[in-house]
Amino acid sequence: MDYQIIDIKGKETGNKISLDKNVFGIESNDHVVYLAIKQYMANNRQGTHKSKQRSEIIGSTRKIKKQKGTGTARAGSIKSPLFRGGGRAFGPNPRNYSFKLNKKVKKLAKKSVLSMKFSDKNVIILDKFNFKKDSVKECLKMLTDLGINDEKSLLISADKNVHLLRSSKNLKKVNVTNSNEIDIYSLLNANKIVFSKDAIKNVETLLK
Repeated sequence: MDYQIIDIKGKETGNKISLDKNVFGIESNDHVVYLAIKQYMANNRQGTHKSKQRSEIIGSTRKIKKQKGTGTARAGSIKSPLFRGGGRAFGPNPRNYSFKLNKKVKKLAKKSVLSMKFSDKNVIILDKFNFKKDSVKECLKMLTDLGINDEKSLLISADKNVHLLRSSKNLKKVNVTNSNEIDIYSLLNANKIVFSKDAIKNVETLLK
């Protein structure tokens, strides 16, 4: 699979890159993608929700009214879930929502999403990100030249690129990561994915 490499101005460089079709050209497995997204979302949940049970409410334990003769239901404690300020029945408790997936399943999910993005022509391969300083203006110009300034974009560099990260920090629709830290949610959520030449080779090596 050969793909055209373009420069930061959106012009063809005349060079092509050969990619493994077993990584970027497979048939998408929707169920595996669903499981990977479900795990990503579950692992990000804090699970710190908590409400007070009946035994945790501070208050008097005396019987609040006589048992009979009131014409209403019996009531033994102000802590009852039936009363305002009482404990909550079957309320939430802190818990861990995370669960594990096999490494092969997570790799297959990433390959499925990348293959889908390639087949839909939503992947751009750059020669490199030429950012020598922090500049939002230069980042916006690059996105405009690539024709993706109005798209949700994921920019992936080979290594951590501090200048690229800072230049895109205030751009709402732009997310930046490196080839060693890509996650399934960011890949699927982006309308356009922009790789540097070195980054896509690193991803290919990691997913083989």
